[in-house]
Amino acid sequence: MNPKILFFIFTALCSGMSVASEKTAIRLGVMASGTLAWELAAMKSEGLLENSDFAVETVALANQQAGKVALQSGSVDMIVSDWIWVSSMRAEGTDYSFYPYSDTSGGLLLPADSNIKNLADLKGKKLGIAGGELDKNWLLLQALGKQQGLDLNQSLEKVYGAPPLLNQQFETKRVDALLTYWQFAARLEAQGYRQLLSGEDIIRQLGITEAVPSLGYVFKQGWGDQHKHALQAFLKTTQVARDKLCTADEAWQKIVALTETDNPSTQQQLRKRYCQGRVEQWTEANKQAAEKIYGLLHQLGDNKLTGKAAQLQAGTFWSAD
Repeated sequence: MNPKILFFIFTALCSGMSVASEKTAIRLGVMASGTLAWELAAMKSEGLLENSDFAVETVALANQQAGKVALQSGSVDMIVSDWIWVSSMRAEGTDYSFYPYSDTSGGLLLPADSNIKNLADLKGKKLGIAGGELDKNWLLLQALGKQQGLDLNQSLEKVYGAPPLLNQQFETKRVDALLTYWQFAARLEAQGYRQLLSGEDIIRQLGITEAVPSLGYVFKQGWGDQHKHALQAFLKTTQVARDKLCTADEAWQKIVALTETDNPSTQQQLRKRYCQGRVEQWTEANKQAAEKIYGLLHQLGDNKLTGKAAQLQAGTFWSAD
């Protein structure tokens, strides 16, 4: 069955669930191609929603920007987004808050036979960059280059674009290297392309040893505090679903159509990278590492990504305590 059709069938099932009076409805914005759809499908297929204290109502989203609009308009309670946006919105007076979802953040890909061995070798090359000039990985890569005495912004030709389009340009050798999101990187790796640096590698080489989530659940802090019990139950259930997808082949096979590929190697690589992104811990040290990254990003991109606030805003990270 077409994976998008499968997703919309699942969406209809979730949206059509009867919500018992004692259950809290969580209106969740979901992209058909996102991994959150995988987890929700696993929650459904593994029976994890049957005795839950919450009911999920899904709203289909075209992209992340549509999710932000939906959250701001109040048509959904929660989306998956990044903590930098949350901090910038809090600086403008909103009470959005973030809880980690994944720490996989893509990487820098090369053809298997490329003679590029390090960042210095990118000089004069054409680099595809997913997400535009304010992409977090691109800004951090520039910071790493600066640390090595390289001005990547001036020494190479940049091509910005949507990830699917850039994958095509990369495969047809119209760009020499590609900095892209993890799902698109995984598909290329399955075809034999190699990763020079992952997003995590870039952070480590910048001197930050703790893992920092790239994406998380974003919601209004007031809503989260008001529905704390249901929200905590939902977060625990999604973790169970993710663990099942990573440890039980039977559970994975039930949702594999949502990977939008019939190629077993690509499915395996997507599963591998997805599972590597599981958040193992979320401690004060991880939050402090995020603050260090924020400081680096604030110094780059003319503050267009972080906004005017020089520091990560208090309350950006949701606490259930």
